[in-house]
Amino acid sequence: MARFKLLLAEAVRSLGANISTTFAATMTVLIGMFLLGFLIGLATWGFSVGNHYKRELVVKVFFDRDATSKNMNQVRQRLLADPRVKSIGLVTPQQALDKVEKQYPVYKSVHLPSNPLGYAFTVQPKRGEDTEAIANSLKPKPAGVGDVNYGKKTAHRLLEVAKWIDIFFIFAVLILVISSTVLIANTIRLAIFARRREIEVMKLVGATNWFVRGPFMLEGLMTGIAGSLGAIVLLLLGKVIVLQHINLIKGSDIHAWPFELTALIILGVGLLVGAAGSGLTIRRFLQV
Repeated sequence: MARFKLLLAEAVRSLGANISTTFAATMTVLIGMFLLGFLIGLATWGFSVGNHYKRELVVKVFFDRDATSKNMNQVRQRLLADPRVKSIGLVTPQQALDKVEKQYPVYKSVHLPSNPLGYAFTVQPKRGEDTEAIANSLKPKPAGVGDVNYGKKTAHRLLEVAKWIDIFFIFAVLILVISSTVLIANTIRLAIFARRREIEVMKLVGATNWFVRGPFMLEGLMTGIAGSLGAIVLLLLGKVIVLQHINLIKGSDIHAWPFELTALIILGVGLLVGAAGSGLTIRRFLQV
């Protein structure tokens, strides 16, 4: 404990004595962690939007008007046996007609001798990517089935867009993490380079490598904490002040990761980058 207090005191003294390099390293961490937090929120929100639209992809099974209950039960059992199917909803002829009249009010004024529509199933897949496979599993069409439709063109376009959005955000996060790490490490390297004489003196008077490295790693930890906390505060202000004035796609299932989780990630990455950057960078200056 006494040794740790000594290292901590040395780290605090060094931070105060080299205020300009400390400020530069802290601001670099702050900017990098702010961009990381912003991109994490944007990326997870984008994934959520993609999954939201994927969940709207369904397979519609339309039955002939003369289809029997036996025909419908056979199709239901066949679909329920498919592990890719999440749920099956029944649409009655009257519900189907009401939906048509709601979408096209002109049909309300048309007198029909009878309802031309039959029963239908709305099949919800567990994954949007399985929509086409579920539709193809009903080929050739079972007895009583008039048509199977899943909006082929719309489904393919939606899945393609969602796939590229996922790829873009994954690569963007990876590139930002790597670039932030390199930038922060270079800033720390410059700060340590400016104090290389101090390190040489400590080594010449008999200090061990870990005794020299300890204060620098503690400095890196403190810098990482300060920069990460600053980034969290800025992100919180942006969430409270700016986000409420932006019109985003609404939905009960559309949301980014909780801010608390993002804050923990930022804090952890900031600590890791600060400590690791200092510990690894100082190695080249320990050879005296």
